[in-house]
Amino acid sequence: MKNKVETENGYLLKKYSKYAAEEYQYKSNPKVSFPITFEEVPSGTKSFALTLIDFDAVGVCGFPWIHWIACDISGEISELPENISVDNTLNIIQGKNSFASDFVGETDPQIIYGYVGPTPPDKDHKYTLDIYALDCPSLSLTAGFSLNELYDKMESHILAKNTIVLKGQC
Repeated sequence: MKNKVETENGYLLKKYSKYAAEEYQYKSNPKVSFPITFEEVPSGTKSFALTLIDFDAVGVCGFPWIHWIACDISGEISELPENISVDNTLNIIQGKNSFASDFVGETDPQIIYGYVGPTPPDKDHKYTLDIYALDCPSLSLTAGFSLNELYDKMESHILAKNTIVLKGQC
């Protein structure tokens, strides 16, 4: 399986990260999710799931920062469109990101669920986007699921996994 995300010199486009224009932000956070293409999808793929995690955040906050987790993305699409996290025209199911952590204290559903783009505070960070091709159309998770719930439900359904490392500019 191959996936593509448009970058500029390996960096996620500004529209989707720290330097997003105000119209692409919510409460000073980048909120427009980036498009992802799906190519050479394994036979039998019924759906996709994804995780976007900043492991460089450990040095800042003490744990990997979850920026986006989603599942039940149709296996019939060739591209996950821009801003799907907000407009959700494909009815994907999205989980909690790290803003939902008790350590952060955010409660606004528009921030704690779905995509919130990279805003590295200390230096450029690497963001790990893992995309999973699954043999089932649904993982039967509900909106607001946790990362561990996603991993548990995917365990025996993964046909392929692709990883893209995206850089975020400080």
